[in-house]
Amino acid sequence: MKIAMMAPLVTAIREPHRGGSQAFLADLARGLTERGHEIHVYAATGSKIPGVTVIDTGIDPKALAGTLYRAFGPGGSEPASGAAAADAAFDAAYALVRQSRYDVIHNHAFDAPAIRHANALPAPVVHTLHLPPDEAIALALRRAARSGRRPTVVTVSAFQARAWRTILTVDAVLPPCVPTAIIPWSATAGTGAVFAGRLSPEKGVAEAVDIAVAAGLAIDIYGDVYDADYARATIGPRAARPGVRVHPALPRAALWEVLARAAVALYPVLWDEPFGMAAAEAQACGTPVVAFRRGALSEVIADGVTGFLVPPGDRRAAADAVGKAAAISRTECRRHAERNLDLNQSLDGHERLYRRIVSSGGKEAADG
Repeated sequence: MKIAMMAPLVTAIREPHRGGSQAFLADLARGLTERGHEIHVYAATGSKIPGVTVIDTGIDPKALAGTLYRAFGPGGSEPASGAAAADAAFDAAYALVRQSRYDVIHNHAFDAPAIRHANALPAPVVHTLHLPPDEAIALALRRAARSGRRPTVVTVSAFQARAWRTILTVDAVLPPCVPTAIIPWSATAGTGAVFAGRLSPEKGVAEAVDIAVAAGLAIDIYGDVYDADYARATIGPRAARPGVRVHPALPRAALWEVLARAAVALYPVLWDEPFGMAAAEAQACGTPVVAFRRGALSEVIADGVTGFLVPPGDRRAAADAVGKAAAISRTECRRHAERNLDLNQSLDGHERLYRRIVSSGGKEAADG
């Protein structure tokens, strides 16, 4: 099949990735290419996915800085400050898509304009919703459905599907699993705690530091500043504590080596996590995860087997769980990732969905 993928244009798709959605898009495109499909990824200037055809849309991601997602406070999937820029960007990007013929067009962008402009494309369209429910996105999808050819809507977890189904129809759940075959792992217990992810409030960076300190562990934090005010006011003072080290984001291969050497990965998110790719990667490295029980993390972490899920916000319970992490089998963490969180499952699911859409002439979603 010949498939076009629209990337989030707010960031370049390249190592080190800004978030799990971008990393998964790269994995998906590479995996499907290796399976013989012709994949074209339409992305912001500066994007690079080894082994995959990436088409430069000419969009400078800095021009869309106003559309960066904020789980808390001002912002969202399409804040007013960036709405016009996003609309122009996706209008231009989809104009490039229309220059070629595709069997399926798969949108992974977070913005309502990415949905609105995709509605005019001749090929069947799939939209993967990587973020929690958002009214602007829902409105764009409802309008697309009323146009006569409803797009196919995908979520990344069963939890996320339940949340979105309160406001629109979800056609499939396709988790963004991880490439376990190329992820190194260790059966030997490592040392210290690790947090990996964007440095923003919803990811619980400050909470991770507090939990590690309470548990008596050093912690290494890997990630780029996403919210400058939060980093300065909340992370900065904690970074001065003994045993707390803050590092820039790493390319994934290097990050996997770090995770495999850790005793525990911390994932104390403060939002309803749509999936939890960093938690999946940690388990693939053989490293147990301690997390707040939020969002889809109960679909990713086997509580008591590959880590511990504690009540949301309960740092004391999380610190206690860290103390028990040494009893978790690192081999079982790896097995859980191979059996339940492997990229090949995602690739199989995407191929099945694409074949179903193509065989139905793109009418399946519209027919329900």
